[in-house]
Amino acid sequence: MTEQLKPMPADWQRALAVVAHPDDLEYGCAAAVAGWTDGGRDVTYLLATRGEAGIDTLEPERCAPLREQEQRASAAVVGVSRVEFLDHRDGVVEYGTGLRRDIAAAIRRHRPELLITLNHRDTWGGVAWNTPDHRAVGRATLDAAGDAGNRWIFPELLSEQGLEPWGGVRWVAVAGSSTPTHAVDATAGLERSVQSLLAHRTYIEVLTDEDPEAYCRTFLTGSARAAAERFGGRPAVTFELFAR
Repeated sequence: MTEQLKPMPADWQRALAVVAHPDDLEYGCAAAVAGWTDGGRDVTYLLATRGEAGIDTLEPERCAPLREQEQRASAAVVGVSRVEFLDHRDGVVEYGTGLRRDIAAAIRRHRPELLITLNHRDTWGGVAWNTPDHRAVGRATLDAAGDAGNRWIFPELLSEQGLEPWGGVRWVAVAGSSTPTHAVDATAGLERSVQSLLAHRTYIEVLTDEDPEAYCRTFLTGSARAAAERFGGRPAVTFELFAR
């Protein structure tokens, strides 16, 4: 018998999604975000980079503003109006206190109850090697959830930026995990998640020879349907949930 996934907690109002690159959220959890914003919840996106090293045929200085524009359009499709960038260098993001501090500062600013990030482990299910940026940002997000509530870690956030400690993060949800524990019904948000990923058209067109919309639809509907077996037959977005 396949162990069923639990529904994600619903008793929260603010979420902060922290990932490395434009399109990271769209490949994993935009359908869930659409459902949350439909329900009146507030979701903010924070990206460590602008994805400037992601397109071989575009120099970083030309690529960065284009990918930022596509990310903002993509977020708007699922009801997210605040998209922030930390301006770490794409491809060489380093796990460490600098990254933890930047994420902790954002947590203190936005005061989320739910943090969302992407797979921080070495591999994708033991099949494909994960990227250094994903690993660094995912791990730093998990750590920054605690950093944000401790006034003696990064005290300059208070003394220099006036950011009071925020210990109100109740969960960190990791999308793209090979060991998910929870899920969100993707039915209502699935079509918008397709359009949200499709907004990264410049990136998608160099990634695949397929028709971009067919590629996005196949990938996202396939993932949602694969999760349905463990979520009562409903298409779903899965998360590994760490309670705090």
